[in-house]
Amino acid sequence: MRIAVAVLVALLLAGCTGGTDAVDLNNGGQFRFVEATPSGELISADERGTAPEFGGTLLDGAEFVATDLDGDVAVINFWGSWCGPCRVESPEFQEVYDDVRDQGVSFLGINVKDGDQQARAFVEAKGITFPSIFDPRGEVTLAFRDFPPTAIPSTVLLDRDGRVAAVYLGVVSQDTLRSVLDVLLAES
Repeated sequence: MRIAVAVLVALLLAGCTGGTDAVDLNNGGQFRFVEATPSGELISADERGTAPEFGGTLLDGAEFVATDLDGDVAVINFWGSWCGPCRVESPEFQEVYDDVRDQGVSFLGINVKDGDQQARAFVEAKGITFPSIFDPRGEVTLAFRDFPPTAIPSTVLLDRDGRVAAVYLGVVSQDTLRSVLDVLLAES
């Protein structure tokens, strides 16, 4: 029992990481990531890579494709109901979403390694209204292999041109998210 508690505490302290430099997905995929964007900083516009094409089924059963984000600044958050830091971060993201959704900002959750019922219950319990793709097999995560989340939660921000402007591994504070969104919204 003590060992199980120690493992649980270690996972919570690590931000629910899957390892610092690799993610081993249930479907056998593995990939590495060199470094995340420092808190509050953006990738220089001339160094931004194009986000991958991806899509999937939302928790409400609707289909989603990456082109649904075209022209908007986008916040893509990888989360799981089993992740303690996600329980704190998700309602804070909802607050930011409520404030900026009419300003050309889209939010999209990517639920990983949950069952359908757990994911839906989490969204309902936390009052999350922005859409989330149900991604139990890690297909969307694999699509982002050039900008992969190596921890849960992880957040990828896209500029209006669909380029990756920032990658945050771990919890993103509301203040950091708001300041980065302000800069991205000010870009032409």
